[in-house]
Amino acid sequence: MYDTRPEDILKAQNNNEESMSKIIEKNSGLLWSIVKRFLGRGYDAEELYQIACIGFIKSVKRFDITLNLRLSTYAVPYIIGEIKRFIRDDGPIKVSRSIKELLYKIKEIQREYLCKKGEEITILEISKKLKVSKEEIVMALESEREVESVDKEIYDNKYNGESKINNISNGKDEETILVNKICLGKMIRELNKREQEIILLRYFREKTQSQVAKRLGITQVQVSRIEKKILFKMKEKLFKES
Repeated sequence: MYDTRPEDILKAQNNNEESMSKIIEKNSGLLWSIVKRFLGRGYDAEELYQIACIGFIKSVKRFDITLNLRLSTYAVPYIIGEIKRFIRDDGPIKVSRSIKELLYKIKEIQREYLCKKGEEITILEISKKLKVSKEEIVMALESEREVESVDKEIYDNKYNGESKINNISNGKDEETILVNKICLGKMIRELNKREQEIILLRYFREKTQSQVAKRLGITQVQVSRIEKKILFKMKEKLFKES
């Protein structure tokens, strides 16, 4: 097993792309040995290797060279965790081949950028590199989010071990709520792609304006302005139809 030199690790932690690439190459045997454990589940080997590289880069960035521990030993949980997270988040919903291919390209760019810059690449930068709209990038990234089942048991103060499906009925006028949801869905479908993405991320994914701005590659002020415009438009339409 290749013994990574502390000086190479320090260079990689300081965003030296050549050192990071060298460390990845020298540890490719370790990466592939872990990837092989997850083959046969419908995922491409190269795709899993890219995911493993992301986990490995994260471990390099966080590794403390003063520890009496080999980098390869320290990296294993990061690599396995990243692959498991990817497989888990790929979820029960089948994603189209085109979105999966786009997601693979995004992951490759994210890995390369993280290796070179030591930070996450923005949606806007990915969009420019792939010549794909920001909305399509967001859609591909959202496709790997875990879908939470209403049958899943939740242990907190609200559900106390019961599934969400058992707590849907709350004594309110369910028919009115359903009608409101249908009207809301209709209004959302009439928005343009960017507006739909902002409403989806803000009110269904519960993202902050800053998080939405980072995903779409725009400023928080722009998100706030667009959001206010959308809400005003929807409220105006609601009053006209009522």
